[in-house]
Amino acid sequence: QVQLVESGGGLVQPGGSLRLSCAASGSIGGINVMSWYRQASGKQRELVAGITYGGVTNYADSAKGRFTISRDNAKNTVSLQMNSVKPEDTAVYYCNADLRPKFSSLYENYWGQGTQVTVSS
Repeated sequence: QVQLVESGGGLVQPGGSLRLSCAASGSIGGINVMSWYRQASGKQRELVAGITYGGVTNYADSAKGRFTISRDNAKNTVSLQMNSVKPEDTAVYYCNADLRPKFSSLYENYWGQGTQVTVSS
């Protein structure tokens, strides 16, 4: 059974920094793209940043220059370093992965349970 578990959320002041981490565990055959999404109250879930197995990254315009996504392929982890955070970054952040379970030839989409990030003074 495969699962994604996020950690690192919490309360941070505007202008501060926070680091989110996500670990994939279970019977994993391979992971393609790993991403971070967020969903603010009353809004649709949106992509924040993604990274391929080879390290190619893409960011939402709102995240460019402030957030950095990285991954450790050996540990099946992905992180999101959030700097210069703003109140509008407040949301539940979700880890997402295109993952192939062992003994399967298909990649499936997996979600973590989410971690709350609140930016407030």
